Amino acid sequence: MTLTDLRPEPDALLAQARREGRGRLKIFLGAAPGVGKTFAMLEAARRLHADGADVVAAVVETHGRAETEALLQGLDLLPKRAQFYRDRILHEMDLDALLARRPQLALIDELAHGNIPGSRHDKRWQDVEEVLAAGIDVLTTMNVQHLETLNDRVARISGVRVRETVPDAVLDRADEVELVDLPTEELIARLRAGKVYVQDQIARAVQNFFSKGNLTALREMAMRAAADRVDAQLQEHMRAHAIGGPWPAQERILVALTESPVSRTLVSTAKRMADRARVDWIAVTVTSTGSAGLPEADHDALAQALRLADRLGAEVATLHAAGPVTDEILDYARRRNVSRILLGRARPRPWLRRIGREDVARAVTAQGRDFEVTVVSDPDRGRSPAPIRVWSVNRDPRAYGKATLTVIAAGLLALASDRIFPVTSLSLIFMTGVIVVAVQQGLWPSLYASFLSFLTYNFFFTDPRNTFFVIRQDQIMTLVLFLVASVLTGNLAARLRDRALAQRDIAMRTNLLYDFARQVAGAGSSVAVLDAATSHVSAALGCETVLMRPGRPGRPVIEAAEPARETLDLRDASAADYAWTHGEEAGRGSGTLPASRWLFVPVGKGDRRLAVVGIAYPDARSLAPMDRRLLDAMTDQIGVALERIALQGDLEQALVTSEAERLRAALLSSVSHDLRTPLVSIIGAASSLADPTLELSVPARSTMAETIRDEGERLDRYIQNLLDMTRLGHGALVPKRVAADLREIAGSARHRLRGALRDHRVEVSVPEDLPPVSVDPLLIEQVVMNLLDNAAKYAPDGSAIHVSARAGAGWAELSVSDDGPGIPAPAREKVFDMFYRVAEGDGQRAGTGLGLAIARGIVEAHGGRIAAHAAKADGRGTRITLTLPLSAPDLPS
Repeated sequence: MTLTDLRPEPDALLAQARREGRGRLKIFLGAAPGVGKTFAMLEAARRLHADGADVVAAVVETHGRAETEALLQGLDLLPKRAQFYRDRILHEMDLDALLARRPQLALIDELAHGNIPGSRHDKRWQDVEEVLAAGIDVLTTMNVQHLETLNDRVARISGVRVRETVPDAVLDRADEVELVDLPTEELIARLRAGKVYVQDQIARAVQNFFSKGNLTALREMAMRAAADRVDAQLQEHMRAHAIGGPWPAQERILVALTESPVSRTLVSTAKRMADRARVDWIAVTVTSTGSAGLPEADHDALAQALRLADRLGAEVATLHAAGPVTDEILDYARRRNVSRILLGRARPRPWLRRIGREDVARAVTAQGRDFEVTVVSDPDRGRSPAPIRVWSVNRDPRAYGKATLTVIAAGLLALASDRIFPVTSLSLIFMTGVIVVAVQQGLWPSLYASFLSFLTYNFFFTDPRNTFFVIRQDQIMTLVLFLVASVLTGNLAARLRDRALAQRDIAMRTNLLYDFARQVAGAGSSVAVLDAATSHVSAALGCETVLMRPGRPGRPVIEAAEPARETLDLRDASAADYAWTHGEEAGRGSGTLPASRWLFVPVGKGDRRLAVVGIAYPDARSLAPMDRRLLDAMTDQIGVALERIALQGDLEQALVTSEAERLRAALLSSVSHDLRTPLVSIIGAASSLADPTLELSVPARSTMAETIRDEGERLDRYIQNLLDMTRLGHGALVPKRVAADLREIAGSARHRLRGALRDHRVEVSVPEDLPPVSVDPLLIEQVVMNLLDNAAKYAPDGSAIHVSARAGAGWAELSVSDDGPGIPAPAREKVFDMFYRVAEGDGQRAGTGLGLAIARGIVEAHGGRIAAHAAKADGRGTRITLTLPLSAPDLPS
């Protein structure tokens, strides 16, 4: 690293700046309950208190342990806040009192604790975040099984899932983590002695959670969690203080993938080493100006090795080197505090071909004295010499023609300037022409222009002129330097051009991926995703594209294609079937069924396969490595989009199932309660009338007969509501519109509901000149009956129910108002949902909860609107208003 590189990293300094003004957090981390976390926290607090720190014990759970309670003596205890919950009085930490007290240090035990519902925060770790933000230092405790990312692993190991978790970011933000450890046998002995749980829980705890194997695994997880946090703090300290490193505090493996032929072997070796040492490993590849000239096969091998490392769990990174690749690798290794570097041995080369080439393995071994360097070779491939790289020459005659014209133009300009400028300055005109050719046409045309300019300059501007001879020694040196400078300048300009073209290609591919990701992210169905995928893949790669998913026999069938097609021949279909069945690519350019014209790539990872993408070129060529990387990125996007659609479908199905279950439960409740009630009354009255032993008077018999009639009509309305709702749900309710009078509809509904309305005064005020409405009279009469029945249920006996109407511009409005308790504002829209009831409990009114839902369905089928409002300013009473269209001849002009 150079002196300029040894400077603090801005991100590390910003992280330190964000901590300014915040309190410091120290976590006592344990593997299991009973290891002594609270004891260690109190001991640390007593030491700080003895040094003069203002310490407050906000919440400390001693669990009745005498030795722990003894450590609280002399510390300031913060009274807990009492809260009533589920018929019990519980005590929680008083966060407001702690913030008002504002001590220097607060003791907050059990970081993963869940607060009582109704508290300011759901979790105690959120309380701690607020305390830290107030500038108060905190000591706290937690067990490793409460870490969010380790919760599932602990559940698999111990068979016990801990519900209360803490995000890993809380541990990452801790200023200090102290591991509180206890040998397994000693912890079990403490458990059996009753120092962890009460006596009747000991046997069950030893058998389930506190077994020797579980505790050993938990101890290792706790040690690794603490070590990872310490290692992260070390790396942050090194970045913030410009320490080059490495500091071998924790082993970390870096595998550097170069053009060595052993890339896959290198990745496999690094994976085995990382698994044996149980450490993290990083796979990096370095792009440079030299890597642009690598053969496509080497590019493809590097890409495949990176994909393999990613699948095997490595952290994958791509570095960009403006200078030597070795310096970039060592610099990255020092920044990441790597302890071991793995590289592949380079191919053997003749000494002449080693000139100007960087042997990365040899250079890292020589310069990386701070690291353990391992060089891996493949005995089967390592002896074969590196293939001779054949530079691709631009054979386009138009490029050389343009170079010739450029040199001619430079020569003419030099002839015109010969009398003004000295001869040596005229060479700059030709060099400018070479640069123009290099920028526009590339390397080989620029080299051609360099030699052509050299000959032109020699022929026309050196003595003796119009010959290729040179008689002056100074002009010989000028010509040689001119040729060298032209070649070097053209080469540099051509390399800049190639880099600019490469960057343009990268930008184009990035834009393609961005547009593709945006389109598939907005797709609302799998069909839209597949159509977008085929069109984008075909446009990006210039190929035919098909997307296949399994059909009924389980074999993949074409669901989208660009250009459109429905079938594949037998050979191509076999390749597609293999790709789907085995989850591996098959077809052209692969190791399986390469005779196929198509290349098929599975979409999805592991056993969860979502689709198969197939591509084919008209000229039957194989997929280029650069295009393969683009295809991999696009298949990943297709997989993510299809996963999203599948999850969205599962969620919608779950919502439908949940809604159906809710409606089923509500319907059963309605049938069992609301429909049974009138049946009981009917059966009771009919039994009394049929009993010959009862001597009933004429008024009594008349009353029972009226009861049977009223309850029968009530039962008939319930059944009619259920039938109407069924018709509405299936779209079978079609209004038969005619010009109808609202006065007649309201009067008929009042008459048919006279039994239910006998305890109320019904006041109807509908203007006689109200224009007729375009409705189905029978359906709207059913709506008005439902509204009157609803008002009769909730209005007090003896109160008035008002029915009023008025006409507007093309609409008539009918309102039914009552003097009941009213509907709360949040429920005024919900009352029109099926089975929704405002009143609940044993005192709820009889009814199915379908009347208003049916009313809304019928009114909306007429193109109208229905709404609920408060009848009075104080919120009491209910006014339900329905708006219906006027008959066409009666519309105002």
